Amino acid sequence: MKKLTIINGPNLNLLGKREPNIYGSLSFTEFLEEIKQKYAHVEIDYFQSNIEGELIDKLHEVGFNHDGIILNAAAYTHTSVGLGDAVKAIETPVIEVHISNTFNREEFRHQSYISPNARGVILGFGLQSYELAIQSFIN
Repeated sequence: MKKLTIINGPNLNLLGKREPNIYGSLSFTEFLEEIKQKYAHVEIDYFQSNIEGELIDKLHEVGFNHDGIILNAAAYTHTSVGLGDAVKAIETPVIEVHISNTFNREEFRHQSYISPNARGVILGFGLQSYELAIQSFIN
């Protein structure tokens, strides 16, 4: 059984409430239950934090014993050299995901410190971005 971890960064705990015109009206908890049922043959763990250091600690924790990590570092994507370095330092492949198309948004969101060290980047497909990342690990 493949073992994947989804790691979400700041403010993603507000999905379903925060800017539904950009992020949709479904909470991540509701979405997670749907994908866990759909991909019952895959072990999917989940972690969310609004604190940069906790995200780095989680990458270190799972980055040597999982089959894949799906990382939405949210705003830290564009500011955190530390998260980019953590992705580079671990062995587990990382897919960077974003719900929105960051290139359709503010200029500062066009830069990612994660992308250069990620296996791939999926953005702009709403919550389906996560599902596409899962499929990339199991196909």
